[in-house]
Amino acid sequence: MTKYIVAFIIWNIVVALVYGVDKNKAQRGAWRIPEKVLIALAFLGGGIGAYAGMHIFHHKTKKPLFRIGVPLCILINIAEIVAVIWAIYRAGATLY
Repeated sequence: MTKYIVAFIIWNIVVALVYGVDKNKAQRGAWRIPEKVLIALAFLGGGIGAYAGMHIFHHKTKKPLFRIGVPLCILINIAEIVAVIWAIYRAGATLY
């Protein structure tokens, strides 16, 4: 179980850093990371990192897609985690 928690934390740190990279690119006028990629990263388990990145780097905080979409992704991420844990317990396995 610990390795999954560590992987989840690392993934969310990576997602937060991607938001920071995109903010830096925006400030320099460089090629940007597409919004659909940023949202996909949040949806694929990085909702907490996306939310943290938005607020740490003050990036995409005024866009409705991100203001609503990222918290929704967090809820979806939580539901996915609960579903996986429930399936593991139902199968009779342990989490470690």
